[in-house]
Amino acid sequence: MKFDAMIFDFDGVLLESEYAGNKQIADYLTSIGHPTSPEDSMANFMGLAGADFFGAIESWIGRAIPDDFHAARAVEDRRALEEGLPAVAGAIRFIENLPATLPRAIASSSSTEWISRHLEHLGVRDAFGDKIFSGREHVERGKPQPDIYLHAAKALGVDIRRCVILEDSPVGVTGAVASGATVIGLCAGTHCAPDHADRLRALGVQAIATDFEEVARLIA
Repeated sequence: MKFDAMIFDFDGVLLESEYAGNKQIADYLTSIGHPTSPEDSMANFMGLAGADFFGAIESWIGRAIPDDFHAARAVEDRRALEEGLPAVAGAIRFIENLPATLPRAIASSSSTEWISRHLEHLGVRDAFGDKIFSGREHVERGKPQPDIYLHAAKALGVDIRRCVILEDSPVGVTGAVASGATVIGLCAGTHCAPDHADRLRALGVQAIATDFEEVARLIA
């Protein structure tokens, strides 16, 4: 391999959660009088977490988020955790075919509980050991800051400049590029619009992959 370690985003890279989650947000906002499409939601909120996520929604609707938004999100999250969600096409086979000795980690905006439960559903929990990191839990500044990637590289014991990061969202890509790692923009999930690659390139991504076979070629 060209790299000494690999760092994965999670939602939209390994898990097909982005479209479903953003559709739920869009449906809710539309129902309270703020017409929003899944594409609007993905363009404005995807990759954000915590205060940044809520702030982006409040900017979009021009007012405070109603209290029942959180309850609606919680119901959807519980359903997803209990039932599981599909993997991004090719993701599981890709992970299973990685060299066993290659250090790897997940650096996500989601909680470690969310990541771990879904990895269990997908059958690849053991592939990442204890190298599962959340921008909500392990660093003070989440994406689009580079901190979570730097944290993951340090935990792996690898210089960030010798790491390759697999990211799909503009927010994630912004932080990944700023970290100093090589970044592959993945456009394999169902949430990726036809112009998704162009959006990632505009943020400094030089390598784009439309599927995991292309990722494998880029890192070989």
